[in-house]
Amino acid sequence: MAQDETRAREPLRASWKPLPERRSANRKKGFLRTYGWRVYALPVMVVLTVLVLVDTATTAAPSTAAQPPAPGPAPARVESSVDSAEPGVPENPAKPADPNIPTADLPAGGPYTQTGQRKWHVIPGSGPKIGTGRLYRYTVEVEDGIDPASYAGDDSFAAAVQGILSDPKSWTADGKVALQRVDASDPHPDFRVSLSTPDTTHRADACGFSISYEASCFRRSMRRVMINLSRWVRGAKAYGANMTAYRQYAINHEVGHALGHSHVGCGGPGRPAPVMMQQTFGVADDYVARLNNVPGGDHGAVPADHRVCATNSWPFP
Repeated sequence: MAQDETRAREPLRASWKPLPERRSANRKKGFLRTYGWRVYALPVMVVLTVLVLVDTATTAAPSTAAQPPAPGPAPARVESSVDSAEPGVPENPAKPADPNIPTADLPAGGPYTQTGQRKWHVIPGSGPKIGTGRLYRYTVEVEDGIDPASYAGDDSFAAAVQGILSDPKSWTADGKVALQRVDASDPHPDFRVSLSTPDTTHRADACGFSISYEASCFRRSMRRVMINLSRWVRGAKAYGANMTAYRQYAINHEVGHALGHSHVGCGGPGRPAPVMMQQTFGVADDYVARLNNVPGGDHGAVPADHRVCATNSWPFP
């Protein structure tokens, strides 16, 4: 009896977990017994899957953005004044454009050296001042490595250039320009008339080769008139067999660029072509306009107006 009373006076002992929590704990234990390690593996797999997806997305995007744009066609620089400071001077394209102009093809003829050494030697000799205007001094040079037999030797080329530029019909005729040949003793001529191999003229730092036709040019950054050896040997279809007249034209045209003149078209049907017309490629404005319209060409310089001129070698015929 006393023992029962003592128990009655003792405080009741309750579990520290309420009944709902105990039931929840029991359910968790049963869940763990049922599923075991899979309970922990599942969230790990979910996290790994998310990481793989994020990594795939972040690596795919830069690979697309890093693709460089496809290069456009390189500009043409033919029978023109070109300079490395000008915008758009290109690297040589893998394949030059072909505007399909039959009169621009290089005629058949004698052999010539395709590749030289990209260095020039000044041909000894000088001449008197010709004309009364602003004086321009020039040297006559030949690229090293050219077979002299193809152009009859240095002295022949120098005599031809000096004779052409000293002619009364050349650039000195209007009294605005004076020309004088100098030699290597003058280290700073105003320009150099340089016979050059085709492969040298094709270089992007020279005339370039954006079209499929051989051409000469004036490279302003080098102050160099580059006369393409293949044209000096074979001429142009518009001039036929008249090599003397074509060579006179080629020198006067490129020296015209050195003096600051730009391309022009035919002045009228049947009239003598201006010397600054691109007669190497033909004397029809429609053909020249087609050439000018290739990428990088002299756009708009010559309209396709159906005019056809006669060949002419001189600035003041």
